[in-house]
Amino acid sequence: MGRVKVNLTLDAEVAQSARSLGLNMSRLAEAAIVEAAKAERNRVWRAENQAAIDAYAKEVADDGLPLARFRSF
Repeated sequence: MGRVKVNLTLDAEVAQSARSLGLNMSRLAEAAIVEAAKAERNRVWRAENQAAIDAYAKEVADDGLPLARFRSF
């Protein structure tokens, strides 16, 4: 996928510090947005699937792990 131009507003000191250190603000912002999007997707997935997660946890607590009898450790 290609790149697009966007406008960001940053604290002046943060921008100056990044410039003085030779940091690529676009790449840093992109990496931070990728991580934030990943965290949000995970949060949403967990919220949407919480009932199933809880049901499986209860099943394991009540009955133990599936196939546990075949474990060799």
